[in-house]
Amino acid sequence: MGRRLIPAALLVLLLVLQGQLWFGRGSVPNVARLNEELAAQKRSNAHAEQVNGRMEAEIRDLKEGLEMVEEKARSELGMVKPNEIFVQVSK
Repeated sequence: MGRRLIPAALLVLLLVLQGQLWFGRGSVPNVARLNEELAAQKRSNAHAEQVNGRMEAEIRDLKEGLEMVEEKARSELGMVKPNEIFVQVSK
């Protein structure tokens, strides 16, 4: 009887461990899903870093030079200097 009990207990233990591997919290499908989420978050972070870099450059230009301020005023607010003629071309 003792000879059959140990292999049966080992088999049950093996089944429990396999169940945890495939269906538990750290299961293979769960880890694969988390890896996909991580990759998506990394792509999102990379995009956000690019946007932040552009904004930092624009802020630096606005702080340091008047050309950028003038360009913004012309493009966004329609600023026209004295003795200039505003011409708008529509496509």
